[in-house]
Amino acid sequence: MKKILVVEDSQSERDLITLYLEQNNYQVVSTNNAADGMELAAKEKPDIIITDITMEGVNGFEFCRLLKVYPDTENIPIIACTARDRDMDRFWGQKQGIDVYITKPYSQVDLINAIESVIKQD
Repeated sequence: MKKILVVEDSQSERDLITLYLEQNNYQVVSTNNAADGMELAAKEKPDIIITDITMEGVNGFEFCRLLKVYPDTENIPIIACTARDRDMDRFWGQKQGIDVYITKPYSQVDLINAIESVIKQD
Protein backbone atom coordinates (compact mmCIF):
# COMPACT_ATOMS: atom_id res chain seq x y z
CA MET A 1 0.00 0.00 0.00
CA LYS A 2 1.43 3.38 -1.03
CA LYS A 3 1.80 5.98 1.72
CA ILE A 4 0.92 9.59 0.94
CA LEU A 5 1.71 12.64 3.05
CA VAL A 6 -0.89 15.40 2.77
CA VAL A 7 0.16 18.92 3.79
CA GLU A 8 -2.89 21.18 3.66
CA ASP A 9 -3.83 23.98 6.07
CA SER A 10 -7.58 23.73 5.43
CA GLN A 11 -9.12 21.01 7.59
CA SER A 12 -12.00 20.47 5.16
CA GLU A 13 -9.63 20.12 2.18
CA ARG A 14 -7.36 17.78 4.15
CA ASP A 15 -10.38 15.66 5.12
CA LEU A 16 -11.59 15.53 1.51
CA ILE A 17 -8.18 14.52 0.16
CA THR A 18 -7.85 11.90 2.89
CA LEU A 19 -11.27 10.48 2.01
CA TYR A 20 -10.39 10.31 -1.69
CA LEU A 21 -7.10 8.58 -0.95
CA GLU A 22 -8.45 6.08 1.56
CA GLN A 23 -11.26 5.16 -0.84
CA ASN A 24 -8.52 4.25 -3.32
CA ASN A 25 -6.49 2.17 -0.86
CA TYR A 26 -3.74 4.64 -0.05
CA GLN A 27 -2.35 5.04 3.45
CA VAL A 28 -2.56 8.69 4.54
CA VAL A 29 -0.45 10.74 6.91
CA SER A 30 -1.39 14.41 7.16
CA THR A 31 -0.61 17.75 8.75
CA ASN A 32 -1.70 21.35 8.44
CA ASN A 33 1.69 23.03 7.97
CA ALA A 34 4.98 22.70 6.15
CA ALA A 35 7.18 22.54 9.27
CA ASP A 36 5.39 19.42 10.49
CA GLY A 37 5.34 18.21 6.89
CA MET A 38 9.14 18.25 6.81
CA GLU A 39 9.32 16.19 9.99
CA LEU A 40 6.71 13.71 8.78
CA ALA A 41 8.37 13.37 5.37
CA ALA A 42 11.68 12.45 7.01
CA LYS A 43 10.08 10.14 9.59
CA GLU A 44 7.33 8.44 7.56
CA LYS A 45 9.14 8.19 4.19
CA PRO A 46 5.96 8.63 2.11
CA ASP A 47 5.82 7.48 -1.49
CA ILE A 48 4.22 10.79 -2.56
CA ILE A 49 3.61 14.20 -0.98
CA ILE A 50 0.50 16.24 -1.76
CA THR A 51 0.74 19.88 -0.73
CA ASP A 52 -1.19 23.10 -0.93
CA ILE A 53 0.75 26.17 -2.04
CA THR A 54 -0.96 28.94 -0.07
CA MET A 55 -0.30 28.18 3.60
CA GLU A 56 0.58 30.24 6.66
CA GLY A 57 4.27 30.39 7.55
CA VAL A 58 6.29 28.35 5.08
CA ASN A 59 4.30 28.24 1.84
CA GLY A 60 4.09 25.27 -0.49
CA PHE A 61 6.80 26.53 -2.85
CA GLU A 62 9.26 26.95 0.02
CA PHE A 63 8.21 23.55 1.40
CA CYS A 64 8.98 21.87 -1.94
CA ARG A 65 12.32 23.64 -2.18
CA LEU A 66 13.23 22.40 1.31
CA LEU A 67 12.18 18.84 0.49
CA LYS A 68 14.52 18.79 -2.52
CA VAL A 69 17.53 19.88 -0.40
CA TYR A 70 17.57 16.92 1.99
CA PRO A 71 18.75 13.46 0.87
CA ASP A 72 15.94 11.75 2.84
CA THR A 73 13.23 13.62 0.95
CA GLU A 74 14.78 14.84 -2.33
CA ASN A 75 13.37 11.98 -4.44
CA ILE A 76 9.81 11.95 -3.11
CA PRO A 77 7.39 13.00 -5.88
CA ILE A 78 5.30 16.07 -5.10
CA ILE A 79 1.77 16.90 -6.23
CA ALA A 80 0.49 20.43 -5.67
CA CYS A 81 -3.26 20.85 -5.13
CA THR A 82 -3.90 24.58 -5.12
CA ALA A 83 -6.21 27.39 -6.10
CA ARG A 84 -3.25 29.21 -7.68
CA ASP A 85 -3.68 28.60 -11.38
CA ARG A 86 -1.61 31.25 -13.15
CA ASP A 87 1.03 30.12 -15.63
CA MET A 88 3.71 31.76 -13.47
CA ASP A 89 2.58 29.67 -10.46
CA ARG A 90 2.86 26.49 -12.50
CA PHE A 91 6.28 27.54 -13.81
CA TRP A 92 7.52 28.43 -10.34
CA GLY A 93 6.14 25.16 -8.96
CA GLN A 94 8.05 23.16 -11.55
CA LYS A 95 11.22 25.06 -10.62
CA GLN A 96 10.66 24.10 -6.96
CA GLY A 97 10.35 20.39 -7.77
CA ILE A 98 6.60 19.89 -8.12
CA ASP A 99 5.93 16.89 -10.37
CA VAL A 100 2.20 17.41 -10.96
CA TYR A 101 0.24 20.63 -10.46
CA ILE A 102 -3.54 20.43 -10.18
CA THR A 103 -5.88 23.28 -9.39
CA LYS A 104 -8.88 23.49 -7.10
CA PRO A 105 -11.60 22.58 -7.54
CA TYR A 106 -10.58 19.13 -8.70
CA SER A 107 -12.38 15.80 -8.69
CA GLN A 108 -11.42 12.53 -7.08
CA VAL A 109 -10.59 11.25 -10.56
CA ASP A 110 -8.25 14.21 -11.16
CA LEU A 111 -6.39 13.54 -7.92
CA ILE A 112 -6.09 9.78 -8.44
CA ASN A 113 -4.95 10.31 -12.06
CA ALA A 114 -2.25 12.69 -10.80
CA ILE A 115 -1.08 10.11 -8.26
CA GLU A 116 -1.06 7.32 -10.82
CA SER A 117 0.93 9.45 -13.27
CA VAL A 118 3.57 10.04 -10.58
CA ILE A 119 3.67 6.34 -9.66
CA LYS A 120 4.20 5.40 -13.31
CA GLN A 121 7.18 7.78 -13.51
CA ASP A 122 8.76 5.99 -10.54
